[in-house]
Amino acid sequence: MGKVCVFLADGVEEIEALTVVDLCRRGEIELETVSITGEKQVTSSHQVSFLADALFEEIDFDEVDMIVLPGGMPGTKNLEAFEPLMEQVEKFHAQGRYLSAICAAPSIFGHRGFLEGRNACSFPSFEEHLEGAHVTHNRVEVSDHIITSRGMGTAIEFALAIVARMKGQQTADRLRQTIVYEQE
Repeated sequence: MGKVCVFLADGVEEIEALTVVDLCRRGEIELETVSITGEKQVTSSHQVSFLADALFEEIDFDEVDMIVLPGGMPGTKNLEAFEPLMEQVEKFHAQGRYLSAICAAPSIFGHRGFLEGRNACSFPSFEEHLEGAHVTHNRVEVSDHIITSRGMGTAIEFALAIVARMKGQQTADRLRQTIVYEQE
């Protein structure tokens, strides 16, 4: 199954973004990191610089099956302020296409009303932004086409949920064993 795009803005939480990249690529899922800054170099919230695979303008969204929004500050605010990305997020939701967000980024879905009646989770100080959701303290929530997670400490489980969605639970379980990640 399809292609995943992880969207990056300056101020992104690097572990939340790159854990998804690592595990999806180990799971042989086509994945691109996409900068919304107009430059491929992105600087994280902890001043780690790295290069994205592509610029937003280069993405054909008809070929994308899942949008992933990592958290971090001010990364989450920068993602939400980038209207072309938000237009795609809205379109994906309307079409029931896959959306995933971790840490502060699930607030973006809450602000748009996507979480109404769904189980969802986020970084604790952003729970009030999960408008209409049944807020849980689970590490990851999968509700139809939306995956949410709580933060850096849940990044592996978040990435494995994405792998399970894209390639099946068996692939996610194999990766869990390969990286010696034991569930609590």
